[in-house]
Amino acid sequence: MPSAVLLGASAVQMVAGGTLGPITVAYETWGRLSPTADNAVLVCHALTGDSHAAGPAGHGHPQLGWWNPIIGPGRAIDTVRYFVVCPNVLGGCQGTTGPASIDPATGRPYGASFPVTTILDQVAVEAALADRLGIERWAAVVGGSMGGMQALSLAANWPHIAARVLPISATAWRAGDIGVRLSGARAAVDTE
Repeated sequence: MPSAVLLGASAVQMVAGGTLGPITVAYETWGRLSPTADNAVLVCHALTGDSHAAGPAGHGHPQLGWWNPIIGPGRAIDTVRYFVVCPNVLGGCQGTTGPASIDPATGRPYGASFPVTTILDQVAVEAALADRLGIERWAAVVGGSMGGMQALSLAANWPHIAARVLPISATAWRAGDIGVRLSGARAAVDTE
């Protein structure tokens, strides 16, 4: 079921500079959180994904969830056993605070003034979401590609918050040349 929560009214310092706040995070959940909150699994999506990791097509989601064969009753991430949470990334376009959100300082969308976000910024949002949901420790954190990078970053920076980490097709850091390769794409976005 899609949900959104305000993580806090105050601005937070971003890793690459600048501040952002308040931050709203949109997320979907499946299953039921146990009374001891020890069965929660965080699913982190890839760059082109969103929080719709499982479930049917519907409003805002024209296709089945991107991990539909993996998340659900009796599947690898069993929603009978686990409470599964998949948040949209910070700066994304599916309900979490991003460039289309209203900048409280101007009353207009952030647009190009939206601060640069990092994996560490996203993981800080996920840690705050866990706190807000009453989850002290994820039973597992799983993600592929950029989601796997989030899982690794969470394990490195908040080791107490994840019992297990399952990164898929991910790296703990990017090669130096990737910045050069992505600079053209970044320039195209900046000129929009």
